[in-house]
Amino acid sequence: MSNENEEFSTEILQRGVENTGPNDGPISFSVRVRPRMPDFLSSVNLKYVKLGYGYLINHRLYLLFAPPLLAILINHIGKFTWEDLFVKYNITEAVFISGLVFLMLYLYIDSTPRSTYLLDFSCFRPSNEYKVSKAEFIELAKRSGNFNDTAIKFQEQVLKKSGIGDETYLPKGVFRPGYTSSLKDGREELSLVMFGAIKDLLVTTKVKPKDIKILIVNCGILNTTPSISSMVINHFKLRSDIHSFNLGGMGCAAGITAIDLAKDLLDAYPRSYALVVSTEAVSYSWYSGNDSDMLIPNCFFRMGAAAIMLSNFRLDRWRAKYELKQLVRTHKGIDNKSYKSIHQREDKEGKKGLSISKDVIEIGGHALKANITTLGPLVLPVSEQLHFFTNLLFKKKKSKPYIPDFKLAFEHVCALATSKKVLDEIQKNLELTEEYMEASRKTLERFGNTSSSSNWYELAYLEFNKRIKKGDRVCQIAFGSGFMCNSVVWKALRNVGKPKQSPWIEDEN
Repeated sequence: MSNENEEFSTEILQRGVENTGPNDGPISFSVRVRPRMPDFLSSVNLKYVKLGYGYLINHRLYLLFAPPLLAILINHIGKFTWEDLFVKYNITEAVFISGLVFLMLYLYIDSTPRSTYLLDFSCFRPSNEYKVSKAEFIELAKRSGNFNDTAIKFQEQVLKKSGIGDETYLPKGVFRPGYTSSLKDGREELSLVMFGAIKDLLVTTKVKPKDIKILIVNCGILNTTPSISSMVINHFKLRSDIHSFNLGGMGCAAGITAIDLAKDLLDAYPRSYALVVSTEAVSYSWYSGNDSDMLIPNCFFRMGAAAIMLSNFRLDRWRAKYELKQLVRTHKGIDNKSYKSIHQREDKEGKKGLSISKDVIEIGGHALKANITTLGPLVLPVSEQLHFFTNLLFKKKKSKPYIPDFKLAFEHVCALATSKKVLDEIQKNLELTEEYMEASRKTLERFGNTSSSSNWYELAYLEFNKRIKKGDRVCQIAFGSGFMCNSVVWKALRNVGKPKQSPWIEDEN
């Protein structure tokens, strides 16, 4: 037997809820003990530490060579003036040397990596007609006749412990008797939330649709023909030579994946704007059956969308809110257990839905451990890294390695608002304070899990409460099917005041 101490969580098993199979028999309840999110701060995988420093060296190598080269150049130039140039050389040679110097200066500036700036973002809030409380959710589910008593009771218990409040938004058409998802319902929902978010963003940034060179849209479940990105192009009449991409099947982590793709494209196309849209079609992912593992998404996922405007114009630094500093993506798809933890399937009656494995929290913990360990060398203060390396090199075999304090790397954390249980585990394992978790918990309560756009509702909460100060670093963390864990770090370029448009501004919609 293993000598390692492992943390566990309990799971209630029900018998007598099916006529055949392992759950057949008289109605009874039992408790199974399962491992929960691993305490990854008690161990460090050196593979991911090395990967993090590999990123640091590859992306910052020019910083190591620039200072000594600059010192050598200054030493050689000394008090050299333009008059000396024309005295020592004839006009032709002087002009040639001057042109060569300016060419080298231009090439250096042009080859220096351009920063990616976040001009602004917008999160859509549906009108009050879409609001649904937990009690109304259960009442509508009962009236629909789509769920048996066991399924109703299961959803009621999940909602009770979910951390979700009574003012989240749902397309109530999903409670129609005999409801099955349709492209029509999915397209209508996406048109509402996406176009609303993009419209507000264009007004705020004053960027014209014809000036947008890159468009990336991510939606996990619904993928249409023409694509969702084509819907955006058609509605806003974007330019014909736009670089358009449509990401699907990546779940809640796709929003940060889209940011990563946008950054790569901006590196390839200088002086460009990139529009990123993150959303999910709840009406298309809705499940009207009775399998408990497929009912969980019904309880958590809610309507929402976020639109983000990125730029690599150097002058945009003066009007942008944030600068992208680091982005790390971790994919655990090589492991079958991780790969199958979140997947779309059909139940025995042929009803489609999203199945969530009972091991997903443990799997997510391992993915988060790998991601944070890789991110550490990129964001931690030098003092923490030296302390870590000293401990790593000279520690005794049986002693635990020193774990850096990640709170020193960020002023704010926006962990994806998945569920109360997941947020509790993240807070415990990263040793975060309530202040760090506030944005995630408030977003879960007010808007539910809006999938890949949740991170932006959390950042909007911080801005609405005037928490963002110049120089603050914000870390967004998201999980998704595959299994993936992505993180991105933004640095505030100015004090961000309360915005005029925000999903947190309550009014009479």
